[in-house]
This record gives sequence, structure tokens and C-alpha cells, in this order.
Amino acid sequence: MLDKIKQAVLAGEMEGIAELTNQALAQGIGAREILDQALTPAMDIVGEEYEKGDRYVPEMLISAETMKGAVTVLKLLLVEAGVKARGKVVIGTVEGDLHDIGKDLVAMMMEGAGFEVVNLGAEVTAEQFVKAAKEHEPDILGMSALLTTTMIHMPGVISALKDAGLRDQIKVMIGGAPVTQGYANKIGADGYAPDAASATKLAKSLV
Repeated sequence: MLDKIKQAVLAGEMEGIAELTNQALAQGIGAREILDQALTPAMDIVGEEYEKGDRYVPEMLISAETMKGAVTVLKLLLVEAGVKARGKVVIGTVEGDLHDIGKDLVAMMMEGAGFEVVNLGAEVTAEQFVKAAKEHEPDILGMSALLTTTMIHMPGVISALKDAGLRDQIKVMIGGAPVTQGYANKIGADGYAPDAASATKLAKSLV
């Protein structure tokens, strides 16, 4: 049953995933077991295949959406079982930038890896990032920018976190097409990832 769920995620079979997950639960397989032995390993494979060039972004999105369908079924049970998330992530695309797909893929991949993710959407201002950081107390704050004209807002978010006295408690990750490791170093971010698979690995290492 666990293998069926894993294969369904790899194949992106969104329609049947909730039913498969419920069948596994009915057979007495625990929610944590489904997460750790089927969903997370499947998304690890998806990430590895993407890095090798064997899988493209649309295919990753379909697998991530399928995984999300299973996680939706398991969420309450995981909470009831007292299963702690690997960490909490607040993520958003910076002010003035409407690009959402890459950031949403990062969010879904992180959920698949066992993180609790608060997705703020696109065009998120420094004030909104700080408000979310105060409200949710995340381990990681992730910023995305797809344009050179909007990535200039990233240092402002880091400054706003410092002004709010939150910077030392939160790891800051950045990514997006024009962003580089050099830029991350320059603005004082804790990490940079070029894609969703790398972002998930980086998040694991930061917590």
C-alpha cells in the first residue's frame, strides 16, 4: 500500500491519491508511516530526477500537488498523533513581483519533506513578511524574486527583520531566476537555492 502511494505521487495521479491514502489508513497504516515511508521518499526521488534533468517543472508540480492531496487527508491525524513538523517556513514572493509558480513549487516540496509552510503569496512587502514572522514564529523565512527589478527588495526585508529584533531567530533563504549565491552573501541571507529540490535540501540543513 505504501508503495502504491509512493508510485501514485511519482506518476502524478492526483485523482486517486486521497482514496489510496484513506485505504492505507483503513488497513491500520499510521499517518506518520505514510508520510515518512511513502510521501517524503517519493518527493525526494522527484527532486533528484529534476536535478538530473529527468523531470521538468510541470511534472514536479503535478507530483507535488498529488503529494499535497495525501497530506490534506493526513494533516489532522498527524496533529492528533503529536507529530511535530520538521520546522516552520514562511515563504513569499517579494514586493512588486507577481511570479508565483517557482515559489509555490518550493512550498509544496517543503511540505512533502515534513515542514509546516505558511505561503504568503506574491507581492509581499517587508512589513507583511515581518508581521507573518511575528505571528507564526518560523524557523525559516523564504523570499523569491523572478526579476532583477524586484530582487532589490530582499535586503529591505532583512533590514526590517533586524529592526523588529527577529533576525537572529530566523534563517533567511532566497531564490529566483536572477538571484545568486553571491547576492545572498552580499545581503546577509543564510542561504540561496537555485531550484525547489535544492531549496528543500537547504531548508533541512538550516534547521
